[in-house]
Amino acid sequence: MTAKTMGAHHIGLTVPDIEATRDFFIDALNFKQVGGQPDYPAFFVSDGTIMITLWRAEDPDTAIPFDRRCNIGLHHLCLRTGSTENLHALHRELAARDDVSIEFSPEAAGSSDRQHMMCYIPGNVRIEFIDA
Repeated sequence: MTAKTMGAHHIGLTVPDIEATRDFFIDALNFKQVGGQPDYPAFFVSDGTIMITLWRAEDPDTAIPFDRRCNIGLHHLCLRTGSTENLHALHRELAARDDVSIEFSPEAAGSSDRQHMMCYIPGNVRIEFIDA
């Protein structure tokens, strides 16, 4: 039986400060801004494979931060780095940034031969990076 879908087209994230989150994707991960919707407001960024849509919370001051243990919704977003060397280089870069909180440094992903790391980026979005 063939799957009825063909991968993700985009992932939508609601954040309190879309400029800070957009700037993280562009400055830290070399994404490109590929669109936007100023009246919403929203920005669309892409690495050429996946698009991430960033939507500003209607009232960032009263928005409730996501708690991965208590809320239903996106637990985290996982992006591939392509190699272990790239993963470790990205870890060093992100650890040096003031707007990123490293949850854990590169380590074995379960019992697989893959390595991964987890961090929080602007907007308190939890992102995993894996060497796949």
